[in-house]
Amino acid sequence: MGGCVSKSNEEPMYRPCLGMGCCGSKMGRRTSSGRIVSLNNLVSIPNRITSNGKSKSSCIFTQQGRKGVNQDSMIVWEDFMSKDVTFCGVFDGHGPHGHLVSRKVRESLPVRILSFLQSKPSKSDSQEADKEEEEEEASEEDKLKLLWEEAFLKAFSAMDKELRSHPNVECFCSGSTAVTVIKQVILMTTKDLFVSKDWFLMCFDVFQGSNLFMGNIGDSRAILGSKDSNDSLVATQLTVDLKPDLPREAERIKQCKGRVFALEDEPEVPRVWLPYDNAPGLAMARAFGDFCLKDYGVISVPEFSHRVLTDRDQFIVLASDGVWDVLSNEEVVEVVASAPRRASAARLVVDAAAREWKLKYPTSKMDDCAVVCLFLDEKMDSDPSDYEEQGYYSSATNAVEESDESQVNAEPCLQRNVTVRASTEKEKKSEGEQNWSGLEGVTRVNSLVQLPRFSGEETKT
Repeated sequence: MGGCVSKSNEEPMYRPCLGMGCCGSKMGRRTSSGRIVSLNNLVSIPNRITSNGKSKSSCIFTQQGRKGVNQDSMIVWEDFMSKDVTFCGVFDGHGPHGHLVSRKVRESLPVRILSFLQSKPSKSDSQEADKEEEEEEASEEDKLKLLWEEAFLKAFSAMDKELRSHPNVECFCSGSTAVTVIKQVILMTTKDLFVSKDWFLMCFDVFQGSNLFMGNIGDSRAILGSKDSNDSLVATQLTVDLKPDLPREAERIKQCKGRVFALEDEPEVPRVWLPYDNAPGLAMARAFGDFCLKDYGVISVPEFSHRVLTDRDQFIVLASDGVWDVLSNEEVVEVVASAPRRASAARLVVDAAAREWKLKYPTSKMDDCAVVCLFLDEKMDSDPSDYEEQGYYSSATNAVEESDESQVNAEPCLQRNVTVRASTEKEKKSEGEQNWSGLEGVTRVNSLVQLPRFSGEETKT
């Protein structure tokens, strides 16, 4: 995106280029590297990572849980539109085809945001004249915020429409969360004019600052690690977990005839249910897909927020709920800060979550975990070879990439999301088993368990 400083006889002016060329001139559907952005050439785009590893300023890691295929996806895209913009995202799928949905969102959503910003038409002279006074009153930061908010809202809406009509990804009772963050470095200038007797000079004091623009649906979360006045690290939650029991979310769902309640076996997990059937039991109020509930209060409109970063802000962590179910914000910040190498920070957070799952919920099936760590000073401290030595690359990531064709063509069905406590004997099953049945543990949070739903007669009674 970047910014341009223009000189005139009146006063200097900062204009956000927004990746459209110098001072608003459009570059077409191209990135700063000159390549057309499409789903066909995403793999060849530099500084874009989607599997376990690191980039210039971040590291990412995911690990499969005990529920089958890994349904979590993640992305870091540096030089997103321009060299001063970074896109990060974590997507947590759920339902029979959640792994396909989350991967599709990971690939398409950033491109849709790019497409909106790069194709946004410039204002005509008449329009600019009519709104000149309004624009003068609004600060450049406010304009930028409004533009990003519009980009998030339209891209999320278009993404959900694409999933509804996608021929190969069944989203009737499958879906995905999305927590996305865009970090943009902005140049700000003073408007002081200095004139001497012998020569004329327009002088600008240039300040560099970073802005965060965030869009979130579902219960994946982003946090910020910052230093306080005593140079101690503190955690700040950047996004809200959009659970069905939040007052505003519950009210909307009830107005749309949906129902919100928790099962007796997991009273701490409120879920969304159809009006006349105890299915499917979705543990979030907003999501991509899940079209069986879209008429009953579940939406894909993101919660948008903006934050100006300071020099005390150190790093950002995005993670799926498999991490937040067992680790607090403060614990995650502590793990990242204590990592011997920044490149291993994401893996260490996942390892800590795996340990906590065994301690806190020994009879539960551990959820998939995905973590993105973005360091705001854009410095990493290890070689790419370090990953192979540490066993950093994991086969768990590949599970997200390998789609099961038999699942793609399966018929959509609504099934009751239920929890059954495990017996003592079943808890002693070997650790090597990957596919647990629905009766072998407590299923928490988002999964739609493949158990028989209530019949029509039982529902009516």
